[in-house]
Amino acid sequence: MGNSYAGQLRTTRFEEVLHNSIEASLRSDTIIPRPVFSQLYLETEQPLARDDEDGSESNSPPIPYQMKPPPEGCCTTDGFCQAGKDLRLSSLASDPLDVPPGFMLVGVKSPSLPENLLVCAVDRRFLPDERGRYALLGFSGNCMGCGEKGFRYFTEFSNHINLKLNTQPKKQKHLKYYLYRNSQGLLVRGAPICWRGNGKRCTHVNVVRQFKSNYIPVECVKLNKLFLFLFIHLSGVHVNTGPPKKRHKGWSPESSTSSLPESTAKTPPSSLASSTLSVSSVATNVSFSLIPRYVYIFLYFICALLLMCAGHGPLPQLTGNVSDVLVSSLLQSCYLSSQTLPRVYQHYGPSPIQPLSTEMQILLTVYYLVQLGSDQVPLVEDLEQIFMRSWRESHLSEIRQYHQPQTTGTPGSPQPLTPSQLPWLAQLAASSYGEGVVVLGKDVGSLTQGLHLTFSRLMEGRLENTNYVVIIVTAPGQETQSCVVVTGKHQCRALAESMFSPSQGLKEIAHQLSTGVAQELIHYCNSLGQDGDIDSLLDNAILDSSDKWIHQSQVTWPKICFCICVEYSVDWREVRPIQLAVARKLLSHVCAIADSSTQNLDLGSFDRVSFLILVPPSEVTFQQTILHLWSSGVLQELGSLDQACVSHREAERYVVKMDHSAQARIDSLIREAHSNSYTLYILVHDHAHWDISSATYSSSDSGLGLVDQLLNSRQVRDATNILILHVTSFPFALQTQCTRISPYNEIHWPSAFSNDVDLYHERTRYFGVSELLESTHSGNSLPLMRYDSSFESMAATLEERLFPKLHSAVIRTTVLIQHYCVALMAVSGRFNRSHNLQKHTSVETMEIVQSLVNAAQQCPAHHGHMVLVRIPSLALAAWAHQRLSRVRKQLGLEENFEIILGNPKQALSIGQSFTDQIKKWLKIQDADWVPCTYLELEALPCILILSGAEPLGESLPRSLKYCDLRVISCSYLQRTTLEQELGLAAYLVKKESRPPQNLGSGSDLLESDAEKLSSTDNEEEEGQDNGKISQKLYFISKEIDKLILFGKMINSSSQSQTHLQPQCSSQSFPCPQTAPESQTQPYAPCYSQSQQISQLQSQTQIQLLSQTNSQPYLQMPPQQPLLSQMQIRSKSTSSGSSSPRASSPDPSCSWARGASRPPSVLLPRALYNVITASDSSGLPRCTSFLPHMSVAWASSFRPLLSKMMTCTEQSLYYRQWTVPRSCHMDSSNRTEGRSDNFHPRRLLLSGPPQVGKTGAYLHFLGILSRMLIRLMEVDIYDEEDINCNSQTEEVQYHPASAPWPNPEIARTMPFDYTIHDSKYDDISTIYCPGYKPNSEGNPVRQEDVYLRRRTARIKLSKYAAYNTYHHCEQCHQYLGFNSRYQMCESTLHAFTFTHLLLGEEIQLYFIIPKSKEQYFSFSQPGGQLESMRLPLTSDWSPDCIKSPIFTPTTGRHEHGLFNLYHAMDGASHLHILVVKEYEMAVYKKYWPNHIMLVLPTVFNGAGIGAAHFLIKELSYHNLELERSRRLEGGGPAGDVWPFIILADDSCVMWNTVDLEARNGPLEHAVSLKQVLQHMEACPDLSYYGLCGIRKWSSRNVLREPFSRGHLHDFFLLNVDRSQNVQYDQNRFTCHDVDFTLRLHSAGLLVCRFNNFSVMKKQIAIGGYRTFIIKTKMTDVPTSVSPSQYICAPDSKHLFLATPAQLLLEKYLQHNSHKLFPLSTKNYTHPVLSVDCYLNLGPEVTVCFVSSRPHSVNISTAGLLFSGLLLCFADSFVTPGFLKKFTFLKGATLCVISADRSSLRETVGRLELEEEWRFRLSDEFQTANAKEDRPLFFLTGKHI
Repeated sequence: MGNSYAGQLRTTRFEEVLHNSIEASLRSDTIIPRPVFSQLYLETEQPLARDDEDGSESNSPPIPYQMKPPPEGCCTTDGFCQAGKDLRLSSLASDPLDVPPGFMLVGVKSPSLPENLLVCAVDRRFLPDERGRYALLGFSGNCMGCGEKGFRYFTEFSNHINLKLNTQPKKQKHLKYYLYRNSQGLLVRGAPICWRGNGKRCTHVNVVRQFKSNYIPVECVKLNKLFLFLFIHLSGVHVNTGPPKKRHKGWSPESSTSSLPESTAKTPPSSLASSTLSVSSVATNVSFSLIPRYVYIFLYFICALLLMCAGHGPLPQLTGNVSDVLVSSLLQSCYLSSQTLPRVYQHYGPSPIQPLSTEMQILLTVYYLVQLGSDQVPLVEDLEQIFMRSWRESHLSEIRQYHQPQTTGTPGSPQPLTPSQLPWLAQLAASSYGEGVVVLGKDVGSLTQGLHLTFSRLMEGRLENTNYVVIIVTAPGQETQSCVVVTGKHQCRALAESMFSPSQGLKEIAHQLSTGVAQELIHYCNSLGQDGDIDSLLDNAILDSSDKWIHQSQVTWPKICFCICVEYSVDWREVRPIQLAVARKLLSHVCAIADSSTQNLDLGSFDRVSFLILVPPSEVTFQQTILHLWSSGVLQELGSLDQACVSHREAERYVVKMDHSAQARIDSLIREAHSNSYTLYILVHDHAHWDISSATYSSSDSGLGLVDQLLNSRQVRDATNILILHVTSFPFALQTQCTRISPYNEIHWPSAFSNDVDLYHERTRYFGVSELLESTHSGNSLPLMRYDSSFESMAATLEERLFPKLHSAVIRTTVLIQHYCVALMAVSGRFNRSHNLQKHTSVETMEIVQSLVNAAQQCPAHHGHMVLVRIPSLALAAWAHQRLSRVRKQLGLEENFEIILGNPKQALSIGQSFTDQIKKWLKIQDADWVPCTYLELEALPCILILSGAEPLGESLPRSLKYCDLRVISCSYLQRTTLEQELGLAAYLVKKESRPPQNLGSGSDLLESDAEKLSSTDNEEEEGQDNGKISQKLYFISKEIDKLILFGKMINSSSQSQTHLQPQCSSQSFPCPQTAPESQTQPYAPCYSQSQQISQLQSQTQIQLLSQTNSQPYLQMPPQQPLLSQMQIRSKSTSSGSSSPRASSPDPSCSWARGASRPPSVLLPRALYNVITASDSSGLPRCTSFLPHMSVAWASSFRPLLSKMMTCTEQSLYYRQWTVPRSCHMDSSNRTEGRSDNFHPRRLLLSGPPQVGKTGAYLHFLGILSRMLIRLMEVDIYDEEDINCNSQTEEVQYHPASAPWPNPEIARTMPFDYTIHDSKYDDISTIYCPGYKPNSEGNPVRQEDVYLRRRTARIKLSKYAAYNTYHHCEQCHQYLGFNSRYQMCESTLHAFTFTHLLLGEEIQLYFIIPKSKEQYFSFSQPGGQLESMRLPLTSDWSPDCIKSPIFTPTTGRHEHGLFNLYHAMDGASHLHILVVKEYEMAVYKKYWPNHIMLVLPTVFNGAGIGAAHFLIKELSYHNLELERSRRLEGGGPAGDVWPFIILADDSCVMWNTVDLEARNGPLEHAVSLKQVLQHMEACPDLSYYGLCGIRKWSSRNVLREPFSRGHLHDFFLLNVDRSQNVQYDQNRFTCHDVDFTLRLHSAGLLVCRFNNFSVMKKQIAIGGYRTFIIKTKMTDVPTSVSPSQYICAPDSKHLFLATPAQLLLEKYLQHNSHKLFPLSTKNYTHPVLSVDCYLNLGPEVTVCFVSSRPHSVNISTAGLLFSGLLLCFADSFVTPGFLKKFTFLKGATLCVISADRSSLRETVGRLELEEEWRFRLSDEFQTANAKEDRPLFFLTGKHI
C-alpha cells in the first residue's frame, strides 16, 4: 500500500497522518476527510520522535560520513583514546574509577572492536529510563582513560575515543550497555540501555501528541484476562453543535450543580471469588422505566454462553451465568454530567447552545480508549476533561458569533456529526490501535446483536489481544446506542476492585483469608522451586561459618562512634518558630471572630480556658496526643494542674478517642459549658478528615458519624462559649458548597521559605510530598520515591496467570512478605550460597533488610532504623506479623530487631528487651514504663507493620528509613487517600542538611510565595519528548544552578556540626546520604522494564549490595573542586571479597548518620506513574482527582487547579466545584443564604502531614489562656501623689468612719491649692503659704508623658466599664440589641439655647435612640425636643441613678469605656456621650444605643474646656426648663435634682475602703452604682458646689475621709450653685485646675470623698490630650519648636493651622522660664495670675487670685511677685485692685487679649504704663493667619 515508495513510509508516520485525517474530518465543514495517502506522499516528511537502535529497520541508505582527522601526534589505536590511555572493558575491569556524581559507567560499542566494549562515563540525564523516555537531547561525558571531562557533543567524544565511524555518530547506536561491578569487584557488562520504547506505547507518540488536549495518562498494574466489562450507553439523539474546534480562552467556570443521583453510586460485588448476582437481581427486577441509560456490566468468569434476548427495553435481559455480572453507573454519571451545561451558556441567542451530542461523546470515548496504553486503566476524570475541553473548543466561537450580525446560510457554520458517520469514523480512529480497540458498528442492528457478536468472538478466542470492544447501534429512526466491552486483563481487575468501597475491600480480603482461598497462594509463594521450600529451609537451617553475616569483631570501629551514640536526644517535643507563628495566627482569627459585629464570641466575658482534644480511634494516636500535651506545659499554663503533679493519667482527661466512649465525654463537656458561662471551651477535632460521615447514614457498628452526631449537635452549635477547631492535613472534604466553616476562618500552614529566605529562622526544613516528587525528577541521585520493578513483575505474573480470583492486595502482600522472609534468610548467613536465595527476592527488599540487620550490629549502642510496611488490611497485617516473627525466630534474630504490629485498636506492644533498651537510651527509671507511641521508638531497629484502612494521625520517629507502600491499594484514586499515604514519609530535615536536589528547579514552588500548592517544575509528560532544544537548554541551565547553589550550601554549612555527627569524621558534610560505599551502580534493576531478572544478574547485584551499610542517597567524587570544603576521602572498591572493610574513618552508627535523611518511599508502579505525572497546569496529576469519596464534583465543566494557586484559592476552588454526597455530614447544611451556613465559632487549621500542627494548636491553647487573663486585666495608672509636704501637720477633722462630710466642718478645713495628681507634674505649682516645695522639684517630661507613666496590671472586677470589644449576653440590650427596637434606630433632635459668653444662639444636636426617649420630654410624641427629664431631690430608687452622666470624648470610639452596664450593676441611668460633629457618625456606629450630644461645628477644633463649658451651661439651662415644666405641672420648682456627673472616658473601676478589715483599711472593688448612690444620699449635698473622689494608687496613705482640694476626671457638679462660675471654653489644658480655683474663690464648697477611688485605664489612643501641630501649608503634622508658636505682628512667619489658644498655652508651658526669668525656680516670688490659671511650666510658680468681690483669696501681705499675668482681663480687674500687690524690680508683665486694639485698651484702662515699661518689640501674636484670629500679648518690665 505504498510502502515501496523510496522506503519512506513508516508505521509511526502512517498513524500520525491517519489521525490527522480523523481530526481534519471532525473539524471540516463538509465532513469529507482529506485523503490519507495524499498526506503521506505529498507533504514534507516530519522527523520521528525516536531513532531506531542501529538503523537496521530503516530501508533508507546510510548517509556517508567523514570523520574529522585526529590532531597530529595523537594516538589512533583502536580501544585507546587520543591521549593513549586504554579504554577497553577487559583492561579496566579491576581498576578503581572515579565516577562523578550524576554520571554512570556506560559501555560503548566500537565497530572495530566487536568483541569488547569501551568504558566511558555519561551524565545520566542524557540516558533514557527503562522505558526509553526522559533522555535529554545532547551529550555530556568524560573519558575514563585520560580523565578528560566536559565533552558536550557525542561527535567530539567519538573522535576522542577513536571509534572510526563511517556513519554519523549517534549516542543511540553506540552507547549500548550499563556497566557495574560484580561481587568480586570487577567491572562487567550490565543491562542494555533502553533507547527504544515499549511496544505500542511508543509507536503512538504522535497520536498522543496530536490529541494532547484530550489526553491525561492513566496507568495501573496488569491483571488477569479472565474478566469482561461492558459499558452500555443508550441515549437519545440530540441536536449536534458540531465537532471540536480550536481551543479558545475565556471559558467561565460557572455551571449548575450536577444532577448525579446518589443511587448511581458504585455497586460492588460481595466477593470476587464467589459472586452471587442472580438473574432476578439483574434482569427480572429491572423494568424499562427504572433501567439506567448507562449500564456498566462485569462478566467475571464465563463458563457458558451468555445470551442477550431481544426485547422492547434498551437493556437486554441476561440468561445463563449471570452470577458473573456486575452493574455500575460510572460511565452513565460521566455522560450525564457532561450533558449539564453551565448556566452562563444558556442565554445566548434564540437557539440555546447544546451540549455534546451522543455521537460526539461516543467518538471521543473511542479516541480516549485508543490513546490508552496496554497497562493503563480508564478514568472518569480523564473522560470528563476530554468532554469539557471538546465542548469548550467547539462552542466558544459560536458564543462570539451571537454578538455579531447573523446571516442565513453562513458557509462556515459547523455541521453536526450524523449517526451514519459515527461508525466509520470510530472504526477509522480505532484502526491505529490494531486489535487493542475493536469497533462493531457496521451491520449491527441492535445492541443485543452486537453483544451476541462480541461474546461469540470472545468464546472463539478472537479477542485475545483486545482491550476494548465498542458496539455502536445507529439504526434509522432509533436512538443511538453504544456499548463498550472491556476485555483487557489489567483493566478488568482494576475496575472490579475499584467498585469496592475501602471498607468493603477490607472485608473481601478478610473473607478470602478466613475461607482459606488464599492458602494455595501462600503455599505457592512458600516454594522456591529448585531451591526448595522456605519452611523446610528454615527447619533445616545449618550455620555455615564461612558465609555467616558480619560480626563487630571483623571491623575496626572509630572511637568517636561511642561519643556519638551515647548522646541520645529526642527533639520532637520542642516548639519551633513556625509553630509559634501558626499559634498566633489562630489567636488572631479567634480575636477577629470576637471583634466582628456578629456578637458571636465575647472574649472579654471569659476568665479561663478549658479544652478537649478529639482524636481518631487509634490507641497510638491517643497516647501520642497525651504525650504532646503532657510535655507542652499547657496544663500548667491553664492552671488545671500543678507542675509537680501532672502525669499522663491526669492528661488523659483532656483527650478522647472518637469511639463509643466519646458520647459521654462530649455530653459532660456540654453540661459543664452550660453551667460555666465564664469558661471558654475549645473542642479540637484533630485529624478532622477521618470521620466526615453523616450520622443519619452511618450504622452504629461502623463507629462513623460520631463527629456529626456530637460536634454538629444543636447543643454544641448554640453554646456561645464553645469554639471548635478542626485540624487536618487534608481539608478538601471540609471545603464544599455546604461547608460549615467560613473561608475567613481557615488557617493554612505558611511556607517557611520565600525566595530562599528563611522567614522563621527554622533549624529544620520540611520534606513532604512535593520534595518526594522533586527527587523523582532529579538526575543526580537515586529518587527517594520509586517503585520496585522486580516486585511488580513477580506480583503481576501471579495475578495474571495463576490466581485471577484473589484480591490483588492478598497477592501483593503475600509476595512482599515472601520477599522479606527470603531476604532475611539471605542476610542471616545461615544458608549456603548454593541455595541462591537472592534471586527469589527483589533488590529493593534486599537492601531494606540488609540495612535493618546490619545497622544495629555495627553500632555499639545498638541504634538502628525503622522500616514501615503499610498493609491496610488488619487480617493481612496480622498474618504478615506472624509470618515475619516466625522467620525471625527461626533465624535467631529476635534480639537484633523488633517486629511490631501497628493495629489502631490495640496498644503498642514490643518485647521486654527492646523496652529496656529504650529506657536506657531515654534514661527512664520507672520500672513500669513502656513505650506507647511510635515516636518513642526512635533509633530502635524494627519493622513496623502499620495496618488500618487509612493512617489515623500516627507520627513516626526520625529513624524511619524506609516507607514500604508497595501493597497499598491502587483502586481509590482520591486526593486525600493518596496524599495521606505519602504523608507517612513526611519528615523534618535539618536545614543545613537539606538534600541538594531541592535547591534546583524542582524547589521553585517550595521557595516561592507562602501557601503555594505542592508541585514540581519538571512538567515533561510521558511521550512528550518533542525535541525542542530550548526546553532542554533550560533544563540544563537549571541543573547548573543546582550545582552552584549546592556549592554555596556546602560552603555555608561545612563548619556546622550537629550532635548526631562526629566532629572528626571525613563525612563533615551534614547530608548523611553521602555514605562511604562503592560508587558502582547497583540500581539498574530498579529501572529495568524487563519482566524477568536473570539469576546471575540478581545474584551479583545482591552480593554487591551486601557490601553496603545503606543505599547511597547522594554520591560525590572526592576530587570535585566544588566540594573542597567537605574533605571527603576517596572510597576504595572491594575486590575479591564480599565482606566490607572500612576504607575511611566513618561513624559506625548508621542511625546517627541518617538522622536527617528523609525516608525512601516504595510505591506500586501504578500509583507511581499517576503521582509523578503532571496535568496540563503543571501540578501533580493526583491534585485533579476527586478530593474525597464523600464528595462529588458539582459539574464536569470545571477548570483544573492552577499551579500558582495559594491554599486559600485552592479552598475557594473546592468550595465552588464540590458538593457533599448524602453520606457527608455537611449534606444537611443546605440553606438558601450561603453566609448563614457557616458556624460562627468554627475554625479550620490545615497543614502538611507531620509538620507540627499538634504543637501549634497546643501552644495556641496556652497563648489563648494568657490572652484571656490579659483581657481580664487592664493597665491602671498607679502613681503616687506629687507635691506632698511631709512637714505639714495632719489634723483629723472627720472621724474615719464618717459616711458623709459635715458642711460646717468642711468650711473650717483649709483648701489645698497644691496639685497632687501626677499627670500634672509638668505644670506650674500653685502658691500656697503653708507649702514648702521639694528642693529637687518635679522632673520635666516630654509630650508623650501619658504613654510612659507608671501603671499596674489589675484584673478587671465584675463592676468594670468596658469598651466596644466587650460583647456579653447581659450587655446586648444595653448596647442596642433589644428585640423591641432595631439596632441604630434613633432620631436626631435639635436643641437651641443662648448664653451670654457665646454671644449668639447655639444649636446642639441630640441623637436619641428609641429605647431612651423616656429620659426626654417632647412637645408631642416624636415632636420637638423640649428638655431632658430630671428627677426630684426627694426621689430615690435602689435601682436608679439620679444624676445624668456626661462623658466628653474624642478619638476613642472603639477604646472609650462607655459600656457602664456592669459598672452600674444593672441600675437605670442616663449616660450621654459628648462628641464632636465630625465624629458623630463613627460614634453612632459603635455605640448605637447611647445618647449623644453633638457639639456645634465651631467647636470641632476646640479643647476639653469647650466641651465642659457647654455641658455645664446646657445642664443649667435644662435645669431651668425642668423647673418651669414642674411649675406648669403644679409641682415645686426648687426640688429638681441639680447635679450632673462629669466623667472621663478612661474610668474603668471604682473602689471603696473597708475600714473593718482585720489587717487594717483595705480597698476593694465596688460598683459605680454604689459610689454614686452613696454620694447622692449625702444629706447636705446641696451645700456643695463640687464633689469628687480620689484617684487610685497602691501607695497612697489614707488619713482624712474627706478633704478640700483639686478634683479631676470624675466628679459630681452642682450646676445650680455653680451657675456663676463657668468653664473657660477656650482652654485646652489645665481647665479643671482653673475651674476648681475659680469655684473655690467664689466661696463654693469643694469636697473629695477619700474613701472612694477611681481607677483610670491607660489608653494611648485619642483623647483631648492628643494635640496636633501642623503648618498652614502642608496640613500634616510638622516638627515645630515651641518658640515658633508665636511671632511679631505683621511679620512674615510660618503660620500654623492650629487653634490660637492651644499655641499660646503650649508656648507659655515651654518658654515661660524665659518670659519670667525672675520666677524660675523661685517659689517665694511667684507670678501673680489674676482670674485664671495658666500653665507656665514646672519651673515657675503661680499665685492665683480672683478679682471678684467677696472672693476667697490667699493672703498676699508681704509677698513680692516676680511677674504679673493678665489674661482677658474683664471689668472686675481695676488699677486699684492691681495696686494691692507688690512686685520685684524687673518683674515681667504679660497681658493677653483677643486682638491688638483690646490689648492697647487694657493697658490704658489699667494704667499699666505708670509702673511698667513697654517696647514695640515686646508685642507678639500667636503664629496664626489673620483669618484664624490669632491672640496677642504684650510683655513689659516693672520699673
